[in-house]
Amino acid sequence: MACYTQQNLTAQRKAAIDEAVDRLERAIAGGTVKAVIGANGAIAFKGLWRADGVADTCAYRMLTARNSTALRMAIARAEVTAGRKLNPAAVTSGTHSHDGGSSWHAGH
Repeated sequence: MACYTQQNLTAQRKAAIDEAVDRLERAIAGGTVKAVIGANGAIAFKGLWRADGVADTCAYRMLTARNSTALRMAIARAEVTAGRKLNPAAVTSGTHSHDGGSSWHAGH
């Protein structure tokens, strides 16, 4: 998993990443966090969740690997709202947002 490729990743940090993604999934299911699709099809999460340094793209990948129902429903709503589909190539390229989808960055 991409989130786990950091150099010197400890078991404690791995657990913190898993916990943050679990919190996000619960927040999405509860409606306090919504998925946002950018103009190029990238994804971000808008709302309050304690990310603990986990990027939206990483959380998306982890929830996709889990086949999260909450994520799939949030993406469907976001695609209808945005009028465009999620573009996996944009996610893979690292396009992301630091502010819940108000602005987008090509990657860094």
